[in-house]
Amino acid sequence: MIKSEEKGEKNVPFIMLGLKLPTDPRWVNLAEISLEDILTDHAYCEQKAAVSCISLIQGFPDKKELVRELSPIVTEEWGHFRMVLAEIERRQFNLGTQRKDLYVNQLLAFQQKGGSREDRLLDKLLFCGLIEARSCERFRLLHEYLTDPYLKEFYYKFMVSEAGHYVLFLDLARLYFPQDKVKTRWESYLKEEAAIMQRLELSGNRLH
Repeated sequence: MIKSEEKGEKNVPFIMLGLKLPTDPRWVNLAEISLEDILTDHAYCEQKAAVSCISLIQGFPDKKELVRELSPIVTEEWGHFRMVLAEIERRQFNLGTQRKDLYVNQLLAFQQKGGSREDRLLDKLLFCGLIEARSCERFRLLHEYLTDPYLKEFYYKFMVSEAGHYVLFLDLARLYFPQDKVKTRWESYLKEEAAIMQRLELSGNRLH
């Protein structure tokens, strides 16, 4: 069983050290100008996170620990979507259309094609963990640098939650695979993610 105390706020500094490239702090200024777009994008990101967990459960129902741990995350992520949607409505914004996610699509392209079912599981867990790590880092920036006091606290809660999800996905990877294999593949993902971050234009209308 993955210990609950391994998840949560205390892991946030570790996550920041894990990522190879920090977000340009100017991103927060751009995001604050485009709050409606950021909240819309955030809402869809929470939807996709829930769907990813459902997909893992459907694809690997024989992994009992995975099913047990991810089942409540589905509910949590959908609850996050509702929280963001409520904030959009509170501000009298509109939920816009879903954009093409260049960041996620490039990470998906890095996933191993073919190979064994087990290798595909490892890549899916690390892919999800990395997205949670970057989301946590961005939520931390929003918490620290937004001028709106309400949104600062709003994003603090998401930061802590994403930290826990990051830890969970990596713990699941370490549960099912040898430590050295997880470490090697994780390092490859971190390097690729940093390269993707460098290639993408800094934009305030998207979370990643």
